[in-house]
Amino acid sequence: MIKLRSYPMIKVIGLCHLVFLSNEVGRLVGEAAKIKMFVNPTNTVYDAKRLIGRRFYDAKIQEDMKLWPFKVIKGTNNIPKIVLEYNGEMKEFFAEEISSMVLVKLKEVAEAYLGETVKDAVITVPAYFNDSQRQATKDAGHVAGLNVLQVVNEPTAVAIAYGLHLKTDISHDTNVLIFDLGGGTFDVSLVNINNNGTITVKAVAGDTHLGGQDFDNAMVEHFVMQFNRRHKTDMSRDIKAMGRLRVACEKAKRSLSSTTDAPIEIDDLHQGIDFSMQITRVKFEHLNGDLFGKCIQLVEKCLGDAETNKKDVNEVVLVGGSTRIPKIQQLLKDFFNGKELSKKIHADEAVAYGAAVLAAKLSGESNQKVKNLVLLDVVPLSLGVSIHDDSLSVVIKRNSPIPVKQERIYVTSVDNQSAITFDVYQGEKSRAIDNDWLGKFQVAVPVALKGMSRVNVVFEIDVNGILNCSAEELTTGLKKKIRISDDKQRLSKEEIKKMLKDAEKYKLDDEEYKKKLFAHNLLEEYIYDVNAKIKSIGSIDNTKIPKEELEKMENVIRSASQILDLSKFADVDKYEKTLNELENVCLPIIAQLMK
Repeated sequence: MIKLRSYPMIKVIGLCHLVFLSNEVGRLVGEAAKIKMFVNPTNTVYDAKRLIGRRFYDAKIQEDMKLWPFKVIKGTNNIPKIVLEYNGEMKEFFAEEISSMVLVKLKEVAEAYLGETVKDAVITVPAYFNDSQRQATKDAGHVAGLNVLQVVNEPTAVAIAYGLHLKTDISHDTNVLIFDLGGGTFDVSLVNINNNGTITVKAVAGDTHLGGQDFDNAMVEHFVMQFNRRHKTDMSRDIKAMGRLRVACEKAKRSLSSTTDAPIEIDDLHQGIDFSMQITRVKFEHLNGDLFGKCIQLVEKCLGDAETNKKDVNEVVLVGGSTRIPKIQQLLKDFFNGKELSKKIHADEAVAYGAAVLAAKLSGESNQKVKNLVLLDVVPLSLGVSIHDDSLSVVIKRNSPIPVKQERIYVTSVDNQSAITFDVYQGEKSRAIDNDWLGKFQVAVPVALKGMSRVNVVFEIDVNGILNCSAEELTTGLKKKIRISDDKQRLSKEEIKKMLKDAEKYKLDDEEYKKKLFAHNLLEEYIYDVNAKIKSIGSIDNTKIPKEELEKMENVIRSASQILDLSKFADVDKYEKTLNELENVCLPIIAQLMK
């Protein structure tokens, strides 16, 4: 395995996507944020990945909103916004802002590891992210202060990591199926890896709303129903209770990967009622049977798109925390007629490792294995325009290798038409409106009988999987260009500029919080130190400390402890002043006694 010392892998566990904001502790990310779910669920955000690049009235967003404890509202241009309380007032955040907070945290982890500033990054996304979601992810990277070198599909990153692992083991082409089931998304890719360093993605399939979170939801719904039926109440509107139940269900789900049953016990869950139930692995599998089955259906779809028989798949690689679920492994093994599933690479680290390798290549790494890496990815979803009968006219087919450029000619559909409007969609449905709308552009044409004026439409997808469109009216030669990422339904330059300004403010707030925490801890440690010294001296000779000196120290310690016990952090100056007062009183007395 090659060593990528300058391009650190960051192990991103499922909790890392949690962000918590509050007046008292500022901004927390990951495990620290999860702890706050118990006490302040409405200010703890997760699943921002499911919001990013989507519109408020998206059916899947509306379904998810019923389960989230935090509030989501419709922002400008139908972009969803998350509402949280911060510094005593309600603030609205785009999903890109929440994602940027996670990226900032990862940036800090990388910088602490390297001991230097990190400016460039390769960001991985689910293979089935559409154009809007990819562009929104790049925006999040920009707000986090990162120059995004490339956006790469997560299973493709796994293929890079696995390809380097395989290179010394194979002398012929190998078909590898990457089965990537994480906390919120599912991707499956079929890739071909040869010993020359070429990784070719043959087909992808997936669902950006299928993962461990959905398995948790099924358990939560089951237990809410059981609780309500048993106690003749409705706990579904108790946000704190729902948050506590969700955390317990996630813990039980993890346990069921290694045991056949797991307890769920929560004191005072709702209206003073304790909750205690067992869930068996069989019951868990029954609750999620349809979702597990959908995973296998998408594997079949991927193989069908690649025109590959399952017996021609040499390796099946598991990636993502949810692949630890025994039923998932069993279904996959049965589908491939008993083939052993490969666990040669770490399920949680494979994506990060592959991204690090790609970052090394893009940065000019001299390692020969990295230099020889050739990556051929594909378009996950078809792209086209709506035509006169409301059907989708496909310009670029799904699973086309990228980068790719395709063009089609369109003609006017009515007499005396002065312009043709092109609505751009992404998806596989025959009716255009049933797919994801990405934007629109209009091309002026000479007034003539229908079918006489013609426009050549060009779609071009770059290495990041982001679409650019252009069109040329063939009679006059007039051209029209549009970058879909600038569509009004995306974040505007002004909004991104504001997000950058806010990000700087939150960074300063974080730094101020850290200063307060440091000063708080110094004072707390000194109080413990002084108490320990007093106890130590007293144990040797309890008459050694004069009563008036002891009372003087106890009074100043009591006063300092009251400052520590405040529900909110005090100012740094307050802590430092209190520490100085404590030192001025205690230090001379203890020094004299220690002689």
